[in-house]
Amino acid sequence: MPSYYIGVDVARAALVDEKGEVVAESTYNTTTWRSETDANIFEQSTTQIWDCISKACKDVLRESKVSNKDVKGIGFDATCSLAVTTTSGVPISVTPGSWASHSSDQPAERNIILWADHRAYKEANEINSSGSMVLKFVGGTMSLEMEIPKVLWLKRNMPKEVFEKAMFFDLPDWLTYKATGNTARSNCSLACKCSYVPPGVEGSEGWNKEFFTKIGLEEFVKSDFAPVGGIPGKTGLILTAGQPVGSGLSEAAAAELGLLPGTAVGSGVIDAYAGWVGTVAAPMEGQKETDLEDSKHRLAAIAGTSTCHIVQSPEPVFVPGVWGPYQHAVFPGYWMNEGGQSSTGQLLDFMIDTHPASTRLKELAKEKGTNHFSLLTEILEEMAKEQKAPFLSYLTKNIQLYPDLHGNRSPLADNTMTGMMIGMKLDKNISDLALRYYATGEAIALQTRQIIDEMNAKGHQIKYIFMSGGLVKNKFLMSLIADICNVPVQLPYSHSASVVVGAAMLGAAAYAESSTGEIKTQEDAEKGSYGMKERLWKVMLEMSKPGTTVAPSASEKELKLLKVKYEVFKECIELQRKWRKNVDQALA
Repeated sequence: MPSYYIGVDVARAALVDEKGEVVAESTYNTTTWRSETDANIFEQSTTQIWDCISKACKDVLRESKVSNKDVKGIGFDATCSLAVTTTSGVPISVTPGSWASHSSDQPAERNIILWADHRAYKEANEINSSGSMVLKFVGGTMSLEMEIPKVLWLKRNMPKEVFEKAMFFDLPDWLTYKATGNTARSNCSLACKCSYVPPGVEGSEGWNKEFFTKIGLEEFVKSDFAPVGGIPGKTGLILTAGQPVGSGLSEAAAAELGLLPGTAVGSGVIDAYAGWVGTVAAPMEGQKETDLEDSKHRLAAIAGTSTCHIVQSPEPVFVPGVWGPYQHAVFPGYWMNEGGQSSTGQLLDFMIDTHPASTRLKELAKEKGTNHFSLLTEILEEMAKEQKAPFLSYLTKNIQLYPDLHGNRSPLADNTMTGMMIGMKLDKNISDLALRYYATGEAIALQTRQIIDEMNAKGHQIKYIFMSGGLVKNKFLMSLIADICNVPVQLPYSHSASVVVGAAMLGAAAYAESSTGEIKTQEDAEKGSYGMKERLWKVMLEMSKPGTTVAPSASEKELKLLKVKYEVFKECIELQRKWRKNVDQALA
């Protein structure tokens, strides 16, 4: 009988066969709570997410008619969001001002601080002034999107007695904890988001006691870091991607998911890293074989609401403003760097939704039986034809947008950066909306080039971009990225499934190793991790499907224009910082 694996991406599940074909999938919407008085607040619920996962897993089994006996493994990925529970797993509220009216003994609804939540900006600034060696491994500047600034914010705002009995998880680790009852953490989540530097890296012991004491989390040091998973080999266990967690699904979790107890559970990864796992082993057009060394030339760009840019290297590469290098984030012994744009798909939506012609655009798209994104592309192509423009970028030659409306993640690592637009007119028509939409795509592509330029300047050798996520459907954006970055862009076999298939690959790898028994000690985990490297890469090769390639195709004239626009783009950064400095000096 064939074997199947389930990949879970937050509230979405896909049943995947041994060749990487998605047999069935199901998705449920989750709630993100915002504050009416604080735009920095973004919160979710682990209870709701698990309910969605349970329904989605049962859906894919029912739809496919596959027996749960044939599902051999399950893997989880999720956003790098902070989940908070008691030591017994009861959700604890993270909502500002909620603790006086809510008993910590009762499950809270809103117990996740989402990655996009920027409440901890003061804490992040303080951490960045610490001078700790930990900062060297996050590009020199810790982002307020990471977990430790959020934990520090909670310490300062939660009642002391609530904070003292809290456990803190990066969301992928909470999912494997919920699935197995085992508190083993993933190296991906700890190294990438929780200020953990693997032992042996420049003298690191893992958790940096001096750092945590200095920033005000000395109780973590006194408790041997129990609230964040413990000290490996002493009070905790840390696994690399795909290693089996505990003895597989617990009886309770299996019943909720519709699966069998003991089904192998792979150690999880952050969603963007699942996108890397699900794409970079695929052969390019005309390529027969792919090996692990190819990965150092392949930048995985996981593009949805935001975009993450991930590349692996055999040696550490330090890039200011780019997160990492992270050792063992996916493959033991290898290093990962992660660049990113805080708002891409979200930015395109914002530019459309805030334009006066937005309602008319969506009505017209509905009348034509298409979506408004496709309609905008049609409008741009018609405008180019009417104006005899030699290429689409000619239409926006005097429009320049700078895209950091939600701060800059990479390569500036500056959350004070904001958006800019040059070339606005008193125009409320759909044609003006189309131009702004295209200029936004240009800005996203220009910033992608800036990130790649910085990475390559410091030692990476990026020659290809492997895309995944919702923005892959945007054809003009894919062409812009190929032309502006001057590298081939590889589109995945399925734009929507790459991340969740990457998660399923973790389940497949865990099943392949689970026959050796439960990993109970850090020594066993480390011994097994290097065998997992070969096993996971083999699974990636077997389950990856070839996609299509978008090659750079801009004419010489268009390349000259795009080069000028890139220089203007970088000048926007200098001008914005200069103007802000002048204003601050005037008001000092």
